[in-house]
Amino acid sequence: MPRPKAPVKTALSPETAWAPLQKPDWFRIKLSESDRYKTIDGLVKEHGLATVCQEARCPNIYECWNSGTATFMLMGDTCTRACKFCHVKTGRPNALDPLEPLKIAGSVKTLNLNYVVLTSVNRDELPDEGSKHFADTVREIKKMNPAVKVETLTPDFRRTQETSIQTMLESGVDVLAHNIETVKRLAPSVRDARCRQEISLHYHRLAKKLSPTIFTKSSIMLGLGEDMHEVLESMKELRDVDVDILTLGQYLQPTKNHHPIVRYFHPDEFKELEARGLEMGFKFVAAGPMVRSSYRAAEFFVERMLNERIQIYGNV
Repeated sequence: MPRPKAPVKTALSPETAWAPLQKPDWFRIKLSESDRYKTIDGLVKEHGLATVCQEARCPNIYECWNSGTATFMLMGDTCTRACKFCHVKTGRPNALDPLEPLKIAGSVKTLNLNYVVLTSVNRDELPDEGSKHFADTVREIKKMNPAVKVETLTPDFRRTQETSIQTMLESGVDVLAHNIETVKRLAPSVRDARCRQEISLHYHRLAKKLSPTIFTKSSIMLGLGEDMHEVLESMKELRDVDVDILTLGQYLQPTKNHHPIVRYFHPDEFKELEARGLEMGFKFVAAGPMVRSSYRAAEFFVERMLNERIQIYGNV
């Protein structure tokens, strides 16, 4: 009697074991420690500061710290959602630290940064989903040093979108970012069940409706099982809601329990997507294997654009 065939293992079945993909030869990280990087690294250790750059082991930490950029995560280390790509733990978060905005502002001043990215875990249990805490942090940073440019990479604020986005805009934030993360077809298997592409797109639609001049930004990870047509479709959806800046990078699997890497996109494919994005009308596109949502090349562009705006219109 013939033996029954073993079940087919597919890259999109997280409960099934498979051999991880080998990194291609061209997937390499270039490390370069400048004096500024060493200074920031020393200050971070001396003052016991926590940055997403270190916690997430971001491959761009050297480039960003060398140029005076860092990313901080607000509202604790426990998320109320459980996305399949994310290494942040899930559970019941602790109460907010009311002194955190002041602490972060002090850290920014201590590190002598000129561009700051603030991100956070999801806090669905809060009445405002954390928007006021974000806004308070932006205000404290600007109070200590008005010249610092601040970008916020926020959750979708799904229950309180209009009021929360208005709160963010009134804080004086320079760039409002929210990531769709992946293409529409894969969203249910990659993101938490409470995340929906329509909600994320509406976030950007509302932001531009409430403040047509605010810079908006989003990001897509590649290598989760999407094809080029789907990526281009998602890019067009972001342009349709007037997103200004797009980053595209290679997804890297944090642990064997997370969503697998289905394939590595070649640098030439990223170049093609960058060119197509600019043709669509994005003001800036950063695309490459090591590009992350908070990426210095995009931030440098924003910084230059904001400075040009100030020279023309002043601080408005």
